[in-house]
Amino acid sequence: MDLLDHRILSACHAYGADPRVAGVARALSRAGEHGALWLVTGLVGAAVDGARRGAWLRGAALTGGAHLVSMGVKRVVRRQRPAHVEHLAPTFGPHSFPSSHATSAAAAALVYGALGAYAVPPLAAAMCLSRLVVGVHHPSDVVAGAALGVLTARLGSRWVGGRRA
Repeated sequence: MDLLDHRILSACHAYGADPRVAGVARALSRAGEHGALWLVTGLVGAAVDGARRGAWLRGAALTGGAHLVSMGVKRVVRRQRPAHVEHLAPTFGPHSFPSSHATSAAAAALVYGALGAYAVPPLAAAMCLSRLVVGVHHPSDVVAGAALGVLTARLGSRWVGGRRA
């Protein structure tokens, strides 16, 4: 698995040599810190969709909760960030598994997608890929984070309301 992780990360990180790609990846990384983009998305949804305000707010809470769970797992697993590539974006800690950006992005994609925010899933996928382009996660970190986000969203979908995530 380590060799596959290494090869995939190296290939994705190579796209960061293009300053335009690196700039977009850095911007996505900044926007996703601590799930900020997804929390703001939920608050905006609540503000503009009064009929489903509660569902948007519960979706924001669920997305934030997914992020917190990933941070807890990260503190237990303590896998180090990739050392074989230059990190093109700052990080708030040395641990990489699972990717908290991927966790909150995947949870947001399912929860907000079910509420009709169809632009969120492709943006969430771009967020996940950005973590590889900037070189701060192993691909397995991103996959595990996304799986944790999906699991969290599925478990909380009835609580959020709207269509089943």
